[in-house]
Amino acid sequence: MSPQPAPAPLLIACALGIEQLALRAGDRGGAGGPVTVLRTGMGPRAAERSVTRMLADPALDGAAVLATGFCAGLAPDMHPGDLVVAEETRDPGGIVPCVRTDLLVKELRRALPGRTVHTGPLTGSDHIIRGQERSDLLATGAIAVDMESAATLLSAVRAGERPVAAVRVVVDAPEHELVRIGTLRGGISAFRVLRVVLPAFYEWHRSLLLPRR
Repeated sequence: MSPQPAPAPLLIACALGIEQLALRAGDRGGAGGPVTVLRTGMGPRAAERSVTRMLADPALDGAAVLATGFCAGLAPDMHPGDLVVAEETRDPGGIVPCVRTDLLVKELRRALPGRTVHTGPLTGSDHIIRGQERSDLLATGAIAVDMESAATLLSAVRAGERPVAAVRVVVDAPEHELVRIGTLRGGISAFRVLRVVLPAFYEWHRSLLLPRR
C-alpha cells in the first residue's frame, strides 16, 4: 500500500499583532494540514516581503494562502463586524482571483449566524482610506479596501501556483470612520468576529484537498 501524500500546508497572513492575537485566541485546532499564521507588518511592501520570504521555505511548497485581518468597508450598508469574502484582490500590480469563495461564505455564515457576509472585489491601498477616496474606490466596483491582501495574494501566486483567498472583517465603514467617536466599539466588534473565523478557514483548506464534484 503506497503512503498517503502529506497534506498541503496553509499559510494565514495578517498584518497586525492584534489580528494575530485574535486568530490565536480562536484557534481550537481542526486544520486539514500544517498551519502557519504569519504577521507580515503593515502595508503592501511589508506584506510582499514577508510572504515572499516565507514561501521560499520548502516546507511551504504549494501552500494555500489566505489573507485576513481588518478592512475598511466602502459600501453605505456596511457596519463594523461585517465580513468580506473577496472574489478577487486588486492593486496596481494586478488582479488575483480567489478560490472556493462559495465555501468560505457558507462556513462563515455557519460560524457566525446573523453576521452579514459581503462578497466582491477587495482593493489594495498603501494608506488608510478616508472621505472621498472611499467613494472613488466604491465607484470602481470594489466593496472593501485594506493595505495587505492584494500584495499578499499577488506575492503568493508569483511564488508558485497555489489556491488563495482573502477574508476581512470590517472595522470602519462610510458612516463609522476610524476618526469618529465609536471607533473603539467597532474595533472590539471586529476583534470578536476575527476570533471566530478560523474553523471556516480550516474547512476551506480541507476542501482544497478533496476532488471537486
